[in-house]
Amino acid sequence: MAVREVTWIWRDKVALLLVVGIPLLAFALLAATFSNAVIRNLHVDVVDQDRSKTSLTFVHAISAAPGVDVDRRSDDLNDAMHAVRSGKAIAAVYIPTDLERDIQSGRRPQIVIFFNKQFFTPGNVASGALQGAVAAAVADLPPGRRPTSFQLGPLIVEQYVLTNPAFNYAQFLLRAILPTVLHVVIAIAAGYAVGSEFGTRDIGDWLETAGGSSLTALVGKLLPYFIIFQLMMVIGLGIIHGLFEIPFRGNAALVGVSASLLIIAYLSIGALLQLLVRNLAFGLSLTGIVCSPAFGYAGVGFPVLAMGAFARGWGALLPLRWYIQILFDQAARGVPAQDSVTPFMMLGGLAIAYFGLAWIRLRSVSRRPVRIPVDRPVPPGRGRISVVRAFTDEYGRVLRDRGAFSLIVLAPLIYGLFYPQPYLGQLIKDVPVAVVDDDRSNVSLTIIQALDAHENLKVALRPTTLAEAQRAWARREVFGILSIPAGTERDVLKGGGARLPAFVDSAYFLLYNRTLQGIQESVGAVRADLAARSARPDSSLYRAALAGSAPVEILNQPLFNPTGGYGSYIVPAAFVLILQQTLLMGVATVGGATFEGGGHAARRNRNALMAVIGQSLAHLLLSLPGYTLFLVVLPRVYGFSANEHVFEILALAIPFILSVSFLGQFVGSWFKRRETAVLLFIAISLPLFFLVGVAWPPEAIPAGLRTTSMILPSTSGIDALVRVNQMGASLVDVFGDWVRLWVLAGAYALLAVAGTRIASARGG
Repeated sequence: MAVREVTWIWRDKVALLLVVGIPLLAFALLAATFSNAVIRNLHVDVVDQDRSKTSLTFVHAISAAPGVDVDRRSDDLNDAMHAVRSGKAIAAVYIPTDLERDIQSGRRPQIVIFFNKQFFTPGNVASGALQGAVAAAVADLPPGRRPTSFQLGPLIVEQYVLTNPAFNYAQFLLRAILPTVLHVVIAIAAGYAVGSEFGTRDIGDWLETAGGSSLTALVGKLLPYFIIFQLMMVIGLGIIHGLFEIPFRGNAALVGVSASLLIIAYLSIGALLQLLVRNLAFGLSLTGIVCSPAFGYAGVGFPVLAMGAFARGWGALLPLRWYIQILFDQAARGVPAQDSVTPFMMLGGLAIAYFGLAWIRLRSVSRRPVRIPVDRPVPPGRGRISVVRAFTDEYGRVLRDRGAFSLIVLAPLIYGLFYPQPYLGQLIKDVPVAVVDDDRSNVSLTIIQALDAHENLKVALRPTTLAEAQRAWARREVFGILSIPAGTERDVLKGGGARLPAFVDSAYFLLYNRTLQGIQESVGAVRADLAARSARPDSSLYRAALAGSAPVEILNQPLFNPTGGYGSYIVPAAFVLILQQTLLMGVATVGGATFEGGGHAARRNRNALMAVIGQSLAHLLLSLPGYTLFLVVLPRVYGFSANEHVFEILALAIPFILSVSFLGQFVGSWFKRRETAVLLFIAISLPLFFLVGVAWPPEAIPAGLRTTSMILPSTSGIDALVRVNQMGASLVDVFGDWVRLWVLAGAYALLAVAGTRIASARGG
């Protein structure tokens, strides 16, 4: 039975490319994208209105910071904001007039850091680097005037980073992305293998080869894929722990068995969906809807504890969610194996359940094996092709073809409702933390109350020892630990200060940032309250103490996404990529279906320039409702930031949709089957997202790869549309992106004409 499947894989070029070529290509793209695992040299702008010796000290400190590069020196804040909106800088630092004089007089001037929060990861990295650089420059200033009266000692949070102290993004993101991409390929490959039995292959022959046993038929068909994807999983782990030299801290056997269960589960899901619908194209579309958004439901970028009820419930049904938890717990966090029992049991249970359902469905189908006919579109008639005729033919062709219609029209509607669900909470609140209070004083009680009152945190445990708190951390009962040593209140009252060790889990970066922010702000509020208690009624002693300890106030001002909502960051960019991928696959599906229906003769009718233009106009009209839904309606429904720049959005929509349409026509001219587009393109969506520059900064992407990514409409389209719709940029600000989209539209139109002719000529 397995020999039959291996023979088919070897003979079917698409199947071989799907199970071997696509995973290796995606792995190579992702490894190259994250080759700079630590983000550096982000472009920033500095507005120095003081131009003094002291302000120059701050500029030099910023220039020396490893995470940023002073690429611009604007004369005023308006120019700096234009630079941020247009993408020339990710952040801007404003140094006010009379900075030096105000420092010397103890007035605590403000240095303001404006950073692009809409581009979440690069913006946060730039903000952290700039805060550190400015704080270091402040610490190096000559001592100012200090109050002569007694002051309470400060409370200082000592940060101890658990899991990933270097903040290595390959350890965080790449470790999760590789199996996420692979799980899509696994399900699609199984779907193709089973679904082809209802079309180009013979289900009766499949069952007969298995001796009439449905269990033997299913196991024999899926076994070669299981072995191939086991090898791919090993290659993925080799990239992480070999190429990137990231240490493995946990139980390797547990992770290996879990990987096997993940493969079994998604092979079963792909097979089950095909057996349910018995239509290859429709089954592949369903598989894509289930698997493509799974990364969001797995809780990597946005944690599960912050998701709503639907997202948690749906995520619990996805094997990827439990595998990612096991992978992070064992490979990254290094927790004891027994603390991964629950996700392991869930993963195993889902694998057994989905395989059992696929087997039961195959038994039902085997009793009445029916060969499902493939949709055969009516090829266009002969004669001269005009733009109008090509438009009407293509429009009707898409409406009649279930596969193309579901991809171009229905898929955006489904994804628009389904994809944002994990992120609708926007902010992470009530992160459980543990407090080990060895002081048991009024000050320590005040700190605990402040932690529990902060919106980011919830004091879930108060263990008596640090070891007990660490065991709770391993069980995911808490994600941060604050230790209040004995003698904290005494040291503060004596004026010597006290240090509070804070242990924060950095396996999930967003969770780490929110937890650390909550701890620092809570302790800072207590520190300010203690200082204010001993101040004069006019707060003069308090202000003098601040001026002595911190002569410059550092303000951190997020731009465009001021609340830091994760959904406001990720969803608008993902929406544009979804529009590209669904339209690209839909148009290419029409190309493959045309060949199925009429061979080279039907394909030749699509190669004239007028035909290509008319077909693209049909795609434009069919895509505009989804485009409007994604960029105008849903951002307001979900509460994401959006501007009223309708003209600019439309001006970008036209070249973006046309360039995708022409690209789809070009690649579709080489396909001989309708399902080929979905098989080859659906798994590369996630790697393409990180090439855009929104989630992963362009400065961290190798120059050659970044330049190559410009051939995809999504690179310029996402950048331009996010800047216009979420950041308030004008068409002038994104003029370069707009021009590139038109250039791509023209280039792909010519390629669509030439590609169809070459493919037809090769076929005789």
